[in-house]
Order: sequence, then structure tokens, then C-alpha cells
Amino acid sequence: MREPVQERAAGFARHILRRETHSPRSAASFIAAILVAAIALYCMLETVLSGLGQPTWFISPGRAMQWVADLPGDAPRLLLGAAGVLLALVGLIFFCHGVLPGRRARHVLRHPRVAIVVDDEVVASALAKTARMSAGVTREQVMVVVSARQVQVIVRPTSGIPLMEERIQAAVEARLNAMSLDPVPSVSVKLAESGVVGV
Repeated sequence: MREPVQERAAGFARHILRRETHSPRSAASFIAAILVAAIALYCMLETVLSGLGQPTWFISPGRAMQWVADLPGDAPRLLLGAAGVLLALVGLIFFCHGVLPGRRARHVLRHPRVAIVVDDEVVASALAKTARMSAGVTREQVMVVVSARQVQVIVRPTSGIPLMEERIQAAVEARLNAMSLDPVPSVSVKLAESGVVGV
């Protein structure tokens, strides 16, 4: 009896974690629905006005269909090209919203009993502290950028004091492994070419 309950709890936790780490598609869906509804309402209004023998607001559906069928006709080529590029761009944006995962700036901390989600800014702050302590520099000399698959650490050394990238990278990787992030990003450490004057 306990196994089905545990399976349901694990499935619920996976659902919660996915919802918290992936951005919803509601905004793009709402915009697409509004556009389709507006076009449909306009076509319906023009059809009703045409059926009642009233003058159309802009163009009757029959004339619009005929204009599309006669393209390019005498329409300016530059205008048609710009409209085609704009439509292709809008279609590409909606296509990418529907296909790409759309991750939020968050990571999952692996834990056997609870679902834990942490912002990438929190991870970056912890890793920056580790890099700072390993390099022996001040807070302003370390910058860490965390993405879904990579951690970039940039250290500005103090002038006259050499630093070892391998040592900083090993410390950051050890801290990252202790966090048990999912997915585990790779670490790259770069020493800035210009140093700072020590106090």
C-alpha cells in the first residue's frame, strides 16, 4: 500500500519541480488566442455587414481573398518583403516558445525526501564566496554567472599576487558537488587580464 503512495508523491514532486524550473507558456498562448479571436471577430463582422448589404469597415472578405490570390499584383515588392519577414519572425517566436524548454534561472537540489528549488543568484553568491576565499581576494574582485549548464567564474587578481586557476576551479567544483545541483553545470574559471591595486 505504501508503494503507490510513494510513487504518487514522487510524481507530484517531479511535477512541482518542473513547474518551478520551467517558464509557463500562458503569456504566448494568451497573445496567440487574442490575435486569432480578433481576426475571427473582424472577419465575422465584415461577413455580416456584407450579407446585410451594408458598407464594410475596411474590406469585404471576398475582396480580401481575391487580393491575396492576386498577389503580388501591383503591390510594392519592398512592402511585401517586409511583411513576409515580419510574419516569419512572429511565427518563429511562437514556434520557439512552443518547442524550446524555456528554463527559469533556477536549479533543483537533489534530496531524497523533499523538493528543493534554488535561484541561480543564490548559487552564484555561494560559489563567488568560495572562489573569493580560495583566491584570497575581495568580494568586488569575483564575478560568477550561473546558467543552466555552465558556471563562469571571473576573478580580477590583486596586482603582484599570482593566482592559480586550477586551485580556484577545484574549490568551486567541490562546492558545486556539495550542493547536489540537478543538472550539474560545468565550471570555467577565467582570470581577468587587468588586476586591482591591493589595499
